[in-house]
Amino acid sequence: MTEARYLDDATTHEFEATVETVRGSDRVVLDRTYFYPTGGGQPNDTGTLSEDGEDGDVETWDVTDVRKRDRIEHVVAARRRAHSRYHTAQHLLSAVLLDEFDAETTGNQLYADHAHLDCAYGRFDGDDLRTIETRLNDLVASDLPVRWYSLDREEAEATLDPERTRLHLLPDSIREVRIVEIGDADDPFDRTACAGTHVSTTGDIGTVSVTGRTTQGSAHERVNFVLE
Repeated sequence: MTEARYLDDATTHEFEATVETVRGSDRVVLDRTYFYPTGGGQPNDTGTLSEDGEDGDVETWDVTDVRKRDRIEHVVAARRRAHSRYHTAQHLLSAVLLDEFDAETTGNQLYADHAHLDCAYGRFDGDDLRTIETRLNDLVASDLPVRWYSLDREEAEATLDPERTRLHLLPDSIREVRIVEIGDADDPFDRTACAGTHVSTTGDIGTVSVTGRTTQGSAHERVNFVLE
């Protein structure tokens, strides 16, 4: 049961607390709180929750709503974090499909709780999907670094693998490209042009579960996956 500290003290604006549980992808329950929940005609407080990471970085979530039920739930804007995890996982999946099946990615779509990737391939069977899932989770367990930097397009086209970077998909008007690399700087597992958000290491992705596949027209497959 969350201690409702706001009942006794309406002046505290910063405090420390322990996360008791996380419900769904966006509701955090603390052991105590000064956030006032919506009720009695009064709107809820807003603010931020912050956590010090092991690497010294501070991760912050915006509290957009506070609800009092059996416990007090702090609703946080978790979508950016979820999208970053799924986006980085999609990079790994694209690289695995290219390495294992010579299957080039043709499209993808990610959400806060699931994602899918389309690729040029005939048909995956159950063993294929298990191989893909195992490779992905091995890469997650390896906790590979993820980094990004800008590069002149002409230099990128001259020095980087076009099959992996897929620079040809970018409009000609883009003369400076953002490159995302995963793995060792001298020999990265994946290197591609991308303007999306990503986590800092593959370990931040979490366990990957490949949930199935569907046919997307002639010689195209869709791989569905979720993250824990």
